Amino acid sequence: MTTIKIPLPDETLLALRLRPEALTAEFRMVAAVKLYELERLSAGAAAKVAGVPKPVFLSRLGEYGVTTFRFTKAELARDFKNA
Repeated sequence: MTTIKIPLPDETLLALRLRPEALTAEFRMVAAVKLYELERLSAGAAAKVAGVPKPVFLSRLGEYGVTTFRFTKAELARDFKNA
């Protein structure tokens, strides 16, 4: 597993009121959500980055304003027609 170091001012931890371990977990989740939103990672791969099971990752997407559905307008129209 690769480790990435991100230097942060001490004030950042104080402002967020987080311990380094909690901030690490939040950074992992935020990065995973954004990479999923940009369609750079699948939900499963993003869940691994976040360090949580896929169902947990999918359930937390709404907290970040990201939808779990990735349908084009044509796909939605077809599904609606078939319903």
